Order: sequence, then C-alpha cells, then structure tokens
Amino acid sequence: MLPNKIVAVGRNYADHAAELGNQVPEVPLTFFKPSTSVIGPTENIAYPPFSSDVQYEAELAVVIGRMCRDVPRERVPEVIFGYTCANDVTARDVQQREGQWARAKGFDTSCPLGPWIETDLDPADLAVTCTVNGELRQAGRTSQMVRSVADLIVHITEAMTLLPGDVVLTGTPAGVGPLAVGDEVAVSIEGIGTLSNRVVKRG
Repeated sequence: MLPNKIVAVGRNYADHAAELGNQVPEVPLTFFKPSTSVIGPTENIAYPPFSSDVQYEAELAVVIGRMCRDVPRERVPEVIFGYTCANDVTARDVQQREGQWARAKGFDTSCPLGPWIETDLDPADLAVTCTVNGELRQAGRTSQMVRSVADLIVHITEAMTLLPGDVVLTGTPAGVGPLAVGDEVAVSIEGIGTLSNRVVKRG
C-alpha cells in the first residue's frame, strides 16, 4: 500500500546545504514527492530521459502511524509508527533549471523506501551511509540534522494533517553525487538495515 503523501525536507544537514552552495533555511524547507514515486527494495530506479544528472540522497524516513495535526512536541512519539531507509533520488539538473522541485524529485521511481519498518528505534544519533557499487559516498549521522524528527513533525503538522502510512523524509548528509545506468545504490541506516536498488534506463 502506497503512502497518501511523502513530505520531504531539504537542506536539513548544514554540510549538504554548503556542498550545493546553499544556506540552511530559517524554517524547514518542505516539498512533496508523489506516491507514484515510491518503489521498494531491489526494485529498479528508472533513469528519466529528461535528465542527465540523476543523484542519490540517503535519508532517514519516518512512517506515520495515526492521523494527526498540530502535534505538540511531547506527543510526537505517539504519532510515529516507525522508521525506514529512503533514497531521495533527484534530477539535479532539472532541479536547478526549473527552480521548483516537482519534476526533479517526483518522477516515477525517485523514492525508494525499505527494506522494512523498524518500530523500536531512537532516531537521535544513527549512522546514515550510501554506497554506489560498493564504494562509500555518504557517511553522516542523524545527530547532525539541523532540525530533529520532533521539530519536523511539529512544523509539518502545523500546516497539514498527516495520515497513517504517510512518510516524512528528514534530509540528507553531505556527499551526494551522480548515478549512472547500471549502478547499484545502497542506503544503510544504523538499527534499520540496507535499501538497495539498481539504476536502469527507462523504457
């Protein structure tokens, strides 16, 4: 079953914002990925024909467990079902060219999630890594996030209702880079596991 929506957060690691020449925003920078962008572990990422610079972004994903709005900070744990790995696959050239991120981050297969949901986990300080063809490309910790999981849930639910199964992507550490057709990209998060996907040419 696909989530109703994926709410993602940009520039939530200062080192990642800096590597792309951006400032950390004064308030969380949120955007949507459509449910049709979601794929599971071992499914293929289809390289879109309108981009020549598709990049990986390893992220901790938060899975919502109950309908909620205006969640107070002390009650955030009550609305979280669990956590999983995510890859916020991004057509970087399209993102830069178009200025808004709907096509760049919302194309089909641009939101791998998995390999499962871990329901008993403290998200405060977890290792987040990404490898491409076995080579380490990203290595960060969730403790480096500018805004915590609780901060993000409070901020998002001030504006909108989250539904059971909705997913919040919490941002990526430094080290993002390009993917090519044939690459095997793997996102690993301490306490959860590894999400692996192969990149193929879109048919």
